[in-house]
Amino acid sequence: MDIEKLIEERKKWMTWKNIAPLRAALDGLEDAECKVELGDVVKISGDLDEQKIYGTAKMLMPWRKGPFQIGSTYIDSEWRSNVKYNLLRPHFDLKNKRVADIGCNNGYYMFRMLEDEPELLVGFDPSPLYKTQFDFINHFIKSDIVYELLGVEHLEFYTEKFDTIFCLGVLYHRSDPVAMLKSLYRGLDKKGEVILDTFYIDGEEEMALCPESSYSKIPNIYFVPTIKALKNWCTRAGFSGFEVLETSKTDASEQRKTEWIEGQSLEDFLDPNDPSKTVEGYPAPQRVYVRLIKDKK
Repeated sequence: MDIEKLIEERKKWMTWKNIAPLRAALDGLEDAECKVELGDVVKISGDLDEQKIYGTAKMLMPWRKGPFQIGSTYIDSEWRSNVKYNLLRPHFDLKNKRVADIGCNNGYYMFRMLEDEPELLVGFDPSPLYKTQFDFINHFIKSDIVYELLGVEHLEFYTEKFDTIFCLGVLYHRSDPVAMLKSLYRGLDKKGEVILDTFYIDGEEEMALCPESSYSKIPNIYFVPTIKALKNWCTRAGFSGFEVLETSKTDASEQRKTEWIEGQSLEDFLDPNDPSKTVEGYPAPQRVYVRLIKDKK
């Protein structure tokens, strides 16, 4: 695969008729010296055109990941991504490492990772909208983060191999999870690690839930494994190390509908009479966070 050619071809996606007006709005933003705070809320302050910033941020809806604050504009994203980041933060050190974030959305996690001073930080996500959200935030932060309009299937062909790869909330969207795990494996340097987050179901057996049509109203959820089944997938993909870091249940303190999204959110995905179940009757979403090691030797 000619990855450089593919990268150049996908730049044309930014001229799509639904994206071009958003890019034009970004081109109209003024340069400003800004102060950046990389806390739970990624905050940007300075001598800013508040009206233009608010209008541009609204054009870029829906905001799934965050939160961000630019001047007086508080982007209250659907996901309070700081909850997940803070859960994982004790488990990694990225200083001087080559780092990738697969399915990086608008880059919230990567902006937070800047505090670790990685050698290289690359986001992979084939969404022109999320890339435009990233460029909007990075217009003020002015980081060296690289954002590629690529998917996990392109990782092994990329020009860099990575020390740490984050893959948060992607695996269950793939109809062949083992093939995806193999792509992550091939994207790592020899001693590399993957920080993985995915849905799981309780159980001691090596099995997976296979939703008939949707899971929590999400149609592209293919498999929700027990932790033992997930470990088997990772072993089959070639990983020699599997460590459970944390588990958590998704609730309204982390995911909820706000004025910055369109459509429904978690409260609409659960059984109104029994929040331990999805509207389809499956176990409600819970997540497992694991560290995968390519080669423990």
